[in-house]
Amino acid sequence: MHQFLLTNKGHAVDLIRKTRKPLATYRFWLVLASVLPLTALAHSPICFCFDNGDDSIVCEGGFSDGVSAEGVAIRVLDDRERVLIEGEMNKNSEFLFQRPNDSFHVVFDAGDEHIVTIFDDEIE
Repeated sequence: MHQFLLTNKGHAVDLIRKTRKPLATYRFWLVLASVLPLTALAHSPICFCFDNGDDSIVCEGGFSDGVSAEGVAIRVLDDRERVLIEGEMNKNSEFLFQRPNDSFHVVFDAGDEHIVTIFDDEIE
């Protein structure tokens, strides 16, 4: 059953057809609604290292969505990529180590391309 509306120019407008959305519009919103949750799952690694002033360095890590970094692998490497110190973040998402004598960098490695590298000259 169709309902009609008379316009100010005397034309009859079919209300059902006027309000009907094309199928493509519904498909667009369906695809958009199914993709948006995937972006919410994405998280980026975050890691900062600080000099404690007593020849020790503490690194704190985590993820941009608030997830803890407990258990995440962390390595201290020299300029030739040799492992000097190796461990993992503790329950507080921290890793404490003694400052190496030579140039080094810290690698926070959460896997799946979630890697942060911090060079010794960036540590304050």
